[in-house]
Amino acid sequence: MTGVTTQIAVRLPDELVAGVDQLVKEGRARSRAELVTRALRRELRRERAEQDLLRLGPDAYAELADFTDAAARSPMDLD
Repeated sequence: MTGVTTQIAVRLPDELVAGVDQLVKEGRARSRAELVTRALRRELRRERAEQDLLRLGPDAYAELADFTDAAARSPMDLD
């Protein structure tokens, strides 16, 4: 991450935090913050893609919705 950052407080269910901590422990993320940042970026990309599909019309949305959902769930390297 580069640039200015802002710290925010977020309350999460214990089981979600445990899952995040496990991924960090396994080395799949450097920190909780990195993992949350990746998840939020993925969700924002999914939302933008969904809005793009809606602008293209119902036929395009129906055809590509499954692809968008699958892409949003796929791990991506953000570096």
